[in-house]
Amino acid sequence: MTPQLAPTGTASAAATPRRTFAASAAAQARLHELVPGGAHTYARGSDQYPENMAPVLVRGAGARVHDLDGNELVEYGMGLRAVTLGHGYRPVVDAVVRAAQDGVNFSRPTVLELQAAERLVDQVPGAEMVKFAKNGSDVTTAAIKLARAATGRDMVAVCATQPFFSTDDWFVGTTAMRAGIPEPHRELTVGFRYNELDSVRELLDRYPGRIAALILEQATATAEPAPGFLEGLRELADRDGFVLVFDEMITGMRWAAGGAQSVYGVRPDLSTWGKALGNGFSVSALVGRADLMRPGGLDTDASRPFLLSTTHGAETTGLAAYLAVADAYAERDVVGIMEAQGTKLRAGLQEAAAEAGVAEHVPILGRPSCLVFGTRDHEGNPSQAFRTLFIQELLERGVLAQSLVISAAHTDADIELTVEAARGAMAVYARALDAGTTDGLLRGRPVAPAMRERAAPRRLPDATLEVTP
Repeated sequence: MTPQLAPTGTASAAATPRRTFAASAAAQARLHELVPGGAHTYARGSDQYPENMAPVLVRGAGARVHDLDGNELVEYGMGLRAVTLGHGYRPVVDAVVRAAQDGVNFSRPTVLELQAAERLVDQVPGAEMVKFAKNGSDVTTAAIKLARAATGRDMVAVCATQPFFSTDDWFVGTTAMRAGIPEPHRELTVGFRYNELDSVRELLDRYPGRIAALILEQATATAEPAPGFLEGLRELADRDGFVLVFDEMITGMRWAAGGAQSVYGVRPDLSTWGKALGNGFSVSALVGRADLMRPGGLDTDASRPFLLSTTHGAETTGLAAYLAVADAYAERDVVGIMEAQGTKLRAGLQEAAAEAGVAEHVPILGRPSCLVFGTRDHEGNPSQAFRTLFIQELLERGVLAQSLVISAAHTDADIELTVEAARGAMAVYARALDAGTTDGLLRGRPVAPAMRERAAPRRLPDATLEVTP
């Protein structure tokens, strides 16, 4: 069995409330002075946590993290779903250290590039070529560029009911945070609705011969493909000529080692990978059909698209991390472990919610390896204030949870602690429901959606799930 780091310490779900987060709050204030938003990912921002309770972390092991105040917390979300093996997973760390000791960046390809390419092409159904990069936006934008080059078309269809695909103009122009994006860029991206083939047909009818690519996640934490939906997209792509792109950033190596495409049996033309590919180390990949990807290289007589050419795209530590992750998945059923532990977590939380009488207000949703929770107020409406209250009470009891996304490092003890913490949090939640308000229980302002136009809107939109990049 592959070794893994054991969690340290004995954080107790029954700990006396009112933990201190003073040192974290001070560090967060300084971060806001130096870093726009106080974090380098919007989903990690302090506005996503209860006021003055946004832990600034110093280390992690397995499923536990420690903050500047000495709090030990069981973490969910796991690096925005990037960590499936646990923090500090020794075989990956050791592989990265060995690679770094031999040099990180050279003027020619390393053998790791060949090894990683062979491994990933073998791992992903239907993949014939691969291009590595450092983040998801690099490779999703590269996929769009290839599609436009291959089809000679200019428009992109994105799944408008899914949250995020890229930091680049072609997508960000469709969001609330579109300041700085020229209108012509925004006009070239149009949206369709998940599980509604007719909405795709409507786009094809409205823009005949103009859709170069259609991109979507095959499934999300709360939505599975309806029978025939993915198959219908494949048929429409073959008939119309657009390039079908599957975003496997979250589903890749969390739904299955071969991604959601191996679960649902529908092959895209291109797919984009990241997050769990390196267990938190920075590595992403574009994979797909050779006839689409080859024009970005040297073996072509056609006009060449500028595919991906980055200084750090194939530095050795990211590729070494991926190869070690792939070894871990070959040695044991990592996805199966996450599914099993997620199933235990769901059962425990649902039982706790039923005991507290809040089951309809705090639903536990999604695939066991990618669970989320909903938060509804006394009238049954999605509520940011109630969401914040729940996160606040979990934090007080030793659980850091924007979501319930698990890893293979979450032990039975971690799950037991989480369920016990949730019992306490749900008891407070029930009091707020009885009162019809979080006033007097919620300390500070409610959390806000990460992707919003104004930093401090007068009225916060309703939201219940973590849906930010």
